Amino acid sequence: MPVRRVLLAVSLLALTSAPLSAKPAPKAIAKSAVKPAAKKGVTAPTRPQMMVDPGLRQVIEDPHRKPENVARDKYRHPAQTLTFFGLQPGMTVIEMIPGKGWYSEILIPYLTDQGHYVAAVEPGDMDDFKAFLATDADRYGKAQTVPFNIGQASSFVPDGTADMILTFRNIHNLLGSPDQPGDGNAPQAFADWFRALKPGGVLGIEEHRLPETMDTAREKTSGYVKLSTVIRLATAAGFQWVGTSNVNANPKDDHDHPDGVWDLPPTYKAGDKDKAKYAAIGESDRMTLKFVKPDPNAPAADAPPAEQVTPGDQPTTPRLSTDPSALGDQPQGKPQ
Repeated sequence: MPVRRVLLAVSLLALTSAPLSAKPAPKAIAKSAVKPAAKKGVTAPTRPQMMVDPGLRQVIEDPHRKPENVARDKYRHPAQTLTFFGLQPGMTVIEMIPGKGWYSEILIPYLTDQGHYVAAVEPGDMDDFKAFLATDADRYGKAQTVPFNIGQASSFVPDGTADMILTFRNIHNLLGSPDQPGDGNAPQAFADWFRALKPGGVLGIEEHRLPETMDTAREKTSGYVKLSTVIRLATAAGFQWVGTSNVNANPKDDHDHPDGVWDLPPTYKAGDKDKAKYAAIGESDRMTLKFVKPDPNAPAADAPPAEQVTPGDQPTTPRLSTDPSALGDQPQGKPQ
């Protein structure tokens, strides 16, 4: 066949194999689409970057932060975590059981000018937390503290007025000890949170992740909690699950330590025993979940800025959606 006829035939074949009406996918759809799992040996495509508010980045990079807290950013990814939750400077935000103030050190200055920060603190820890606030009255002076009596109905702000409730590594505390039946104090806490939030308000949870295949009884002894347990508790209270970010996942953690998460840094409960091994693992494998209080009058929400997973999905590697200019790209009883 002459070369000219061959070229003509190839051109016609190309035209007939492509739909004439095909159009590029809208940007919003393409951006939020869940990518298929990468095949073994194939490099996964670059994930969309998460746009971090410059004001949040500025607070996180502030030299006033404690050096020992900054050193843990590589495990906790505060910029990416708070951005996934949808934090904005004008919000009323309740931080549940803030511990020694690791996240408070970031949240309070960020919300000071336009928003409102409320720390819900267990009565026995109130003096210590107020002492933390007193260390820098200029930065923390506008923070509000309210008591959180675990197991009792609690009111943190007038019902239906909070934009966001955040709790970091605390769900295992609410589940209680093995001698407490069922879900312990968790159902009461989730009900309190639901009541405090506005319709459309966000509940953001970070927690040590227990693989779905492990014994659920370990949730009350190890510090680890199953993804399915958190989703069950939240949805029973009325929340809608929006999605999960794996930005705080740690594939080095096998979730099987004699003293649970407390063997890992920064606690090192076993002391020098196996300390090098635990240091090499780093902080625990964690799930980062976003829920909303349904708003019947709200338009359909955009997909969250991270890949969604289904309950029981246990990632083997962190699936990050990050702004590489924000704190790098590497991936606690009471919170560690």
